[in-house]
Amino acid sequence: MTIKIRIVKRLILFVISIATLAVACDESTHYKISGRISNAEGKYVYLDELKLASSENIDSVKINKKGEFSFDGQVSQPTFFLLKLSEKNFITLLVDSAEQVKVAGDAVNFSRDYLVEGSEGSALVQELNQHLSRTKHQMDSIRSLHVLFRTDPNYQSLKKKWDQEYNEIVETQMEYSKEFVTKHPFSMASVLALYQKFDNDNFVIQDLQSLKTAASALNSFYPESEHVKALYANTMKLIQEERNAKVQQFIQEQGQNSPEIVLPDPDGKEIALSSLRGKYVLLQFWSAQDRGSRIMNPVLVELYNKYRRKGFEIYQVSVDENRYEWLDAIDQDKLKWVNVGDMEGSTQAVLNYNVQTLPFNYLLDEKGAIVAKGIKGPALDKILNEVLN
Repeated sequence: MTIKIRIVKRLILFVISIATLAVACDESTHYKISGRISNAEGKYVYLDELKLASSENIDSVKINKKGEFSFDGQVSQPTFFLLKLSEKNFITLLVDSAEQVKVAGDAVNFSRDYLVEGSEGSALVQELNQHLSRTKHQMDSIRSLHVLFRTDPNYQSLKKKWDQEYNEIVETQMEYSKEFVTKHPFSMASVLALYQKFDNDNFVIQDLQSLKTAASALNSFYPESEHVKALYANTMKLIQEERNAKVQQFIQEQGQNSPEIVLPDPDGKEIALSSLRGKYVLLQFWSAQDRGSRIMNPVLVELYNKYRRKGFEIYQVSVDENRYEWLDAIDQDKLKWVNVGDMEGSTQAVLNYNVQTLPFNYLLDEKGAIVAKGIKGPALDKILNEVLN
């Protein structure tokens, strides 16, 4: 009998433990947003989740006679919400799982003046929005002065003074926002900071390093967030555009269309790309270990045999680090043109020409000007046929 009682007791404790664990797990993702809004008794307050390009209504409740309201729900990561009295009277919250958020305000100026507690992200969002709001107010004040004093005899001297003040206000806001991202790289509030605007055309933060910092940090913490995914993708795009711009700048500074390359061939003889001027040159980046490069080689062999007597040459840059594999591939694929590589990745040439994938190529004319890039077999055949026949 005693044994049975012990077994029953253990079972009861086990069930209680499981139930407690289940509740704890549920509470770990369960948030609550509650508060009091004066002068809004009997009206509805709405909770919308802020998406990338729109918002989606999650819930709505009627504010009681005391001005009180309450929402609850579940999130697995920090989520942006709009707490709305109307389409133009709302605040932005950044709510994490298990947060107990309390909001207080007055319906008359709810969007401009409210208190928020129990949510670090929401407090940071409020800080960001209020700081930018004050900045915009200062900017608008100076714009108004321009309008009021445009016909004043001393307007030009006043304009110079106001323009300087205006630029200082803008610069102060930009520095504040960049510093905010630096201080809070792992907070989703930084996403808001990065996408704030002075107006429809001008972002507050125009510093790519701030984007890189936040995108990298947030992607490691919240890779499934649609806001983080969009930020990361946009940052990668801007990085690529920056690299492209640097290549063009390098080309302009060098006073030529194609930066010089000087690398050793299989015999150790250094051969310059510019030594092939006077011919149409395919500058081809490849690797003996890259399947795509090896598939492309027979196509190049065919085109080389077809056009080499008409003024066509290939300058092939290897990014390999294994000399044996490089030489073996040259022999196996029967590559008779200029092949160079430093067996250290030919890094400088790769950077100068912004090579992101393999194989990749540029077609240069007789003067070394780039006339095409990233061209495949049929397209290359067509171009060479047009210029060499």
